[in-house]
Amino acid sequence: MKHALEQSSTSSGSIGSTFSTYYELTKPGITYMVLASMAIGFILGSEGSISFITLMNAVIGTFMIAGGTAAHNQFMERSLDKLMIRTSKRPLPMERITDTQALVFSLGMILAGLVYLIFTVNFVAGLVSLATSFIYLVLYTPLKQLSFWNVPIGSIAGALPPVGGWAAATGSIYDAGLWILFGIVFLWQVPHVLAIAWLCDEDYSRAGFKMLPKGDNTGLLTSWISLACLVALLPVIYSLYILDFNSLFYLIPALAATAWFAIAGVRFVIERSKITARKLMFASFFYLPIIWILILIDKLLF
Repeated sequence: MKHALEQSSTSSGSIGSTFSTYYELTKPGITYMVLASMAIGFILGSEGSISFITLMNAVIGTFMIAGGTAAHNQFMERSLDKLMIRTSKRPLPMERITDTQALVFSLGMILAGLVYLIFTVNFVAGLVSLATSFIYLVLYTPLKQLSFWNVPIGSIAGALPPVGGWAAATGSIYDAGLWILFGIVFLWQVPHVLAIAWLCDEDYSRAGFKMLPKGDNTGLLTSWISLACLVALLPVIYSLYILDFNSLFYLIPALAATAWFAIAGVRFVIERSKITARKLMFASFFYLPIIWILILIDKLLF
């Protein structure tokens, strides 16, 4: 009896460990941010009442594609992840899962998510999600070892989830609002990535990743690119109000948050150090959730 209980406990622990490994492979932190961006696009794109059934289907399908894309990215970079401190504990470098298992899981998730979105939401939403995966895996991932251009291209992929959400709600990608949301995420993501790249330059260099402009040893170009994106955020944030997608309730705190974010960028230009880069990075962590919360509350209450 005791032996049977021990076997049962070991089996349960093994199942839980396996589930945890596959779940970690989906990069849940990034995937949930993708889901939040997609949901904002869906809610803002919905005219009148929100179809929560369609939204739930969009969430499920997007989770599968985003999680599968994250997993396949780790499969593609498994040998490089071993070289970096920040990624060396991931499932593949630690051999908690085989390469074949990761490949089957990642491609299966992407395919299942695509089919799910097409049949439960609409074809356009599925196509946008597929385009996101394609840009991330076929363009951004290999380009990381070739050129700094991986940063803007990766930011395009990162900015497509709200477009997918809007497409899920409307079946269209021609509305001005969704491209404003795209602009917000794109302009946020570039300084976000550059701040992290500045802090982790040695780690990235160890794996051969080119995340900073070539020859920019002083960080002058890096900091000015970051600041240019932050300044450009101001009119993009303002345009949601001008085009009557959101009210003053959203606009005033959103502009204040953007100004605060931009000030962190100015400090990085003035003093290009790990301290100012870290402050810019932490500002980026807070900024996008603040904007999404303001849009959401404004949309639902006003």
